[in-house]
Amino acid sequence: MAFTAFREMKPFSQLMFSMFVILVSFLAFMLISVVVAIPFLGVDSLKNLAVLNDMTNPETLTTLKYFQVVQSIGLFIVPPFILGWLFYGKTVEYLFLNKPFQSSSVFLVFVMMFFAAPFINLLGELNASMVFPEWLSGLESWMKNAEENAEMLTKAFLKVDSVGGLVFNLFMVALLPAVGEELLFRGVIQRIFTRWTRSYHWGIWIAAALFSALHMQFYGFVPRMLLGVLFGYLLVWSGSMWLPIIAHFLNNAIAVIGMFLIDKNIIKPEIEEIGTASGSYYMAAISIVLVGIFLVLIKRQNLGNILNSDRFSGN
Repeated sequence: MAFTAFREMKPFSQLMFSMFVILVSFLAFMLISVVVAIPFLGVDSLKNLAVLNDMTNPETLTTLKYFQVVQSIGLFIVPPFILGWLFYGKTVEYLFLNKPFQSSSVFLVFVMMFFAAPFINLLGELNASMVFPEWLSGLESWMKNAEENAEMLTKAFLKVDSVGGLVFNLFMVALLPAVGEELLFRGVIQRIFTRWTRSYHWGIWIAAALFSALHMQFYGFVPRMLLGVLFGYLLVWSGSMWLPIIAHFLNNAIAVIGMFLIDKNIIKPEIEEIGTASGSYYMAAISIVLVGIFLVLIKRQNLGNILNSDRFSGN
């Protein structure tokens, strides 16, 4: 007999229950990962896990990367499948993983994500230059410290010398987040808020804001939120989860490969400033126009699959 107890839940109840499932899954995976790691890392190393901060130590980085992978699986990938089964019964269908899309749309997504870079860079530069009033100086200091720590960890993760290290980074930094974050935020959270507000536009923007906030990198909040909005519209206008997953993967993979090529002196670091330098603002303007054009083309290619609010929020 089908398990249907959770299928009639209201959006708020679904949201609260989703948070519970996410937390339980995360804690369970972290506990299992610690037990599995004991024979390899030793009890003493795990006792000092909370204070691992020597980013020049290969053993520290290996440990942190191990737990980063486990966290991605337990926090983002597993919960959507559990929730899809509980809320709908057909997980693949609930998460829009079985929906067809035009193969030419993949090419458009690929090109779009490259052309989006200058505009995203400009937004990041503007976001990073925000200044708080004096009475919020404590909050500003905390946010800057969190941003610096996240940046330091990211650079340590991405700094590799071998092609094998690059491939693993693509798996850890590009593939796992692309799959997990899209399944959770677009497949579950966006769906819940679309039902709640009866508007897929509100669902997209709220889910994108939560998606950006979860990263706890406030000086990159705006560009990350708008990327979430882009991924949200890709889902609604194609009817398939695969296009936002591909777009998310490409966005992360470009950063991973770019850092690798910069470290190898194959490309110049100035490439990261395209769209932010005073002489390249026009590129950011062209960038946003092209992104809009590509989105419209993708929407037209998948007209029969567009998810209106009823189709998107239906249980």
